[in-house]
Amino acid sequence: MISLNWLPETAFWFMLVFARVGSILMLIPALGESTIPARLRLTFALALSFVLYPLVSQLLPRMPESLAGLAVALGHEIIIGLIIGTIARLAVTSAQTAGSIIAFQAGLSAAQAADPTNAGAQGALVGAFISMLGVTLIFATDLHHVAISAIYESYKVFSPSVPLMMGDAATAVLDSVAKSFVIGIQMSAPFIVFGLVFHLGMGILGKLMPQLQVYFITMPATVGVGLILMMLLLAVMMGLFLTHFEEVLAMLRGAGGTL
Repeated sequence: MISLNWLPETAFWFMLVFARVGSILMLIPALGESTIPARLRLTFALALSFVLYPLVSQLLPRMPESLAGLAVALGHEIIIGLIIGTIARLAVTSAQTAGSIIAFQAGLSAAQAADPTNAGAQGALVGAFISMLGVTLIFATDLHHVAISAIYESYKVFSPSVPLMMGDAATAVLDSVAKSFVIGIQMSAPFIVFGLVFHLGMGILGKLMPQLQVYFITMPATVGVGLILMMLLLAVMMGLFLTHFEEVLAMLRGAGGTL
C-alpha cells in the first residue's frame, strides 16, 4: 500500500515557497507590473514556485503541529516577500523622481499621463516615459533573469527558519529610499543646473528690459533646450538607473546583510 504521509509536509513546503514568490512578484519591477494581467502573474508565480521548490526544500523548516504555527510560518514568508519586493520596487522610483524633476525644469510638468509602473497613477509624462523605458531596458538587458536569481538567493539571505529582524528590514528599506532619491537627483542633475542658470539669466534680462515679455520667450526655449538635453543625456541617465537596479538586486542576492 502506498503511503501518503509525506503529502501534508510537501504541501506545506510548497505553500511556503509560493507565499514568498507570490508576494515578491506582486511588487518587483518588470515582472510585477500592474499592466500584466493578474492571472498571468499568478500562473508565473505558481510555475516559478514549482521550479524553486526542489532547490530550496532543504532550507525550509519542519511543518508545525498547530494551526497557529502554520499561520506564523506563512506570515513570515509573506512579510519577507513583501520586504524584498518593496526594496526592488523602490529602485524604480529613482526614474520617477528624475522624470518629475526633468519635467519641472523643462516646462513639461503640466503634461500628465498615467504611469503604468506606478499603479496607473497620474504623473508627469516625462516621468512615465523614463519609468517605462527603464522597465523595457530591464528586459532588454536580461536583468529580469537576475531578479529571478535574486528570488532563489533570498533563501540563503533571509532564511525561513530564522526570526525576521524588523529593525534591519526597516533600515534596508530606508537605505533603498535614500539611494533611489540620490540616483534620481544624479540622473536629473544637468537639468537642475540648466534650470537654475537659464531662469536666473531670464530674471536678470527681465529686470534689465522690463518691456520684454520674458515669459513668452522662456517657455519655448525651456522646452526646446530641455528636449535637446534629454536627447543627449538619455543614454547616460538610463545607464545610472540600470546600474542602481543591478546593485539593488546584488544586495538582495546576499551582498548586503541579512534580516
